[in-house]
Amino acid sequence: MPEFRKDPIIKRWVIIATERAKRPHDFVRAKVEEAQEGFCPFDYGNEHTTPPEIFAFRPADTEPNTPGWWVRVVPNKFPAVDPNTPLRKYGRGMYDAAMGFGYHDVVVETPDHNSHLAVMEYKNVEEVIWAYKIRYEQLMKDERIRYILIFKNHGKDAGASLSHPHSQIIALPIMPKRVQEELDGSKEYFEYKERCPFCDIIDEEKKERERIVEENDHFIAVEPFASRFPFETWVLPKRHMNSFHMISEEEVTSLAKILKNVLYRIYSALDNPPYNLLIHTSPTNLEGKDYYHWHIEIFPRLTKVAGFEWGTGFYINTVPPEDAAKYLREVTIE
Repeated sequence: MPEFRKDPIIKRWVIIATERAKRPHDFVRAKVEEAQEGFCPFDYGNEHTTPPEIFAFRPADTEPNTPGWWVRVVPNKFPAVDPNTPLRKYGRGMYDAAMGFGYHDVVVETPDHNSHLAVMEYKNVEEVIWAYKIRYEQLMKDERIRYILIFKNHGKDAGASLSHPHSQIIALPIMPKRVQEELDGSKEYFEYKERCPFCDIIDEEKKERERIVEENDHFIAVEPFASRFPFETWVLPKRHMNSFHMISEEEVTSLAKILKNVLYRIYSALDNPPYNLLIHTSPTNLEGKDYYHWHIEIFPRLTKVAGFEWGTGFYINTVPPEDAAKYLREVTIE
């Protein structure tokens, strides 16, 4: 029978459509379609074709914007927002608007054009996470910024215009509605139970053990109880932290291991599907110290959002998260 499930944080309902259920191997055909390209500005030797780098991990005897780097952070050449734009709000009759101020950066994850996080060495993934943390802390210093989103689009169907492995960081002067809903829902839960809902989710998943994909000393990866999409996967720190930048050196190493393993499980089980990955964290004012918990959300792009979802805000998921977790756990990590 189909089942309604409710997200305990933002109270969104999903339908686990078991009558329409697909077996995990039915999604293999969703294999990633790489963007068609010839010249790649992120390749070795093409550093001069990107905006000047913000910073890079490279030997001390190499110059900026030259080869030698292994992770590179640059401004997006075609930014959605611009740090040189004034921060100014205004009205258009009854409508509110604002100048498009913000930062839009690219994290080039490796010089290897044909690699990606799922198949990199653990140390390479760790270096990417360090780049996220360093740039995040730099952007936090701008008092005009309210929220910083780190995200990755893998594959053309997930929105990647270049196939070279890269992530993006966008810093905004306004709060995203999706994150505000999480903050509000977490606060309401905390006021009623005096506990962080994400910490409760971790405890519940460790008791049931049906939806755990993998865990280590510092992190746990689960298929959420009210998953919106097949193989939606969350990675959560076991230590309560509301902001991503609070992650310790030891936790960076642990996160690199579990993140690479989870992405490899998805890569192997689903034949390298397109996916979106994002880090949800507290706003830069660190709201939610007691009740919010930063985390990573990964969405393999296996199904399409259609009329029912747009019309209701409900999602229909054809793979129960318990089945998805079991299928991913069975992948052998090489």
